[in-house]
Amino acid sequence: MINSRKLEDLHPRVKAMADKFIVECDKAGIDVLIYSTYRDNEAQNALYAQGRTAKGVIVTNAKGGQSFHNYRVAFDFVPVINGKARWNDQDAYRTCGKIGEDIGFEWAGRWTGKLKETAHMQYTGGLSLADFQAGKTLK
Repeated sequence: MINSRKLEDLHPRVKAMADKFIVECDKAGIDVLIYSTYRDNEAQNALYAQGRTAKGVIVTNAKGGQSFHNYRVAFDFVPVINGKARWNDQDAYRTCGKIGEDIGFEWAGRWTGKLKETAHMQYTGGLSLADFQAGKTLK
């Protein structure tokens, strides 16, 4: 089971964008800890089981193969201010979300009608989940 936090496990284009995200957040006075990048299907299924068939709260609606993490184009982060992870600091997440959007990411903190996930960024280059499932990749 692979649940990586390494930026090197992201698609090279997404890694470059994530590197810029970290720099720009730092300029705004916010360190960010990226704690999840690539997940294989087994790790995604384990996460999906949380709050359903395993202990914990529901944190995803995506099974293995249904998450952009499975295709190396998404990451999860937490803002860190004065050395402390700010898991519940919505202002810090909004600041980081805006920075990510300015770089070209889709920030899941803006999602409506599905699980809103302030810690999630993704870049799909216009490809859909079905495209990735069919074997297409970012250029």
